[in-house]
Amino acid sequence: MNPEFSFIIPTLNEGKYIEKCLRSIKRQKESHEIIVVDSYSKDNTIKIARKYGKVVFEGRKGPGVARNTGSRIAKGRILVFPDADTRFDSNFLTELKMQFDDAGGGIFNLTFFDPGSFSDLFFFRVWNRIIKTLIRCGLVITNGSCFVFEKKVFRQAGRFNPKLLTNEDHDLAIRVSRYKKFRFFDIPVYTSVRRMKRLGVLKFLKLHIKATMFYFLFHRSLAEYWQ
Repeated sequence: MNPEFSFIIPTLNEGKYIEKCLRSIKRQKESHEIIVVDSYSKDNTIKIARKYGKVVFEGRKGPGVARNTGSRIAKGRILVFPDADTRFDSNFLTELKMQFDDAGGGIFNLTFFDPGSFSDLFFFRVWNRIIKTLIRCGLVITNGSCFVFEKKVFRQAGRFNPKLLTNEDHDLAIRVSRYKKFRFFDIPVYTSVRRMKRLGVLKFLKLHIKATMFYFLFHRSLAEYWQ
């Protein structure tokens, strides 16, 4: 019998974070599978991932390409796409199953599992409220780290655009919303503050806003995003 959920996780040298992500998935009570799509990591990522699920390889650049590769072998009806530093409460899938209904996809209530200060947590509280309001007003937008799509509508919408190295989630969410509703699920998902720490809050915000605006204006990825 096929699992109801498939977790598809792109990785590249994520040995520091991937095990806690996979452990939190393994605790889920609903039927699921784990597919790690690795870009030939040089650390212990692959060794760790093989203890928890299936590992496939993708040499082409971009998270969207890796997620598409994993989706082609996924058996679940619902595809969950977390980053490697994402973590979940043990009732995550139970809550998602109750709330998914006729949605085509959606995003989650993000917060940090390793905040450096109260301002880090406050950032995501404000960010989530903005995103939630925009979606309720009919603007389809994502907030990164983890998103979910029904496999049938994911395929109908054409999967992730392999040409996009950033905002590939925004792009797909817009296309999915033409078939079914794209929702904000008020379910906590935990991610790392590492990117914000590396760049600083203001630079982090500036880069993400710039990348999003660049996508909406030109339908392309911002080249400096991964520099």
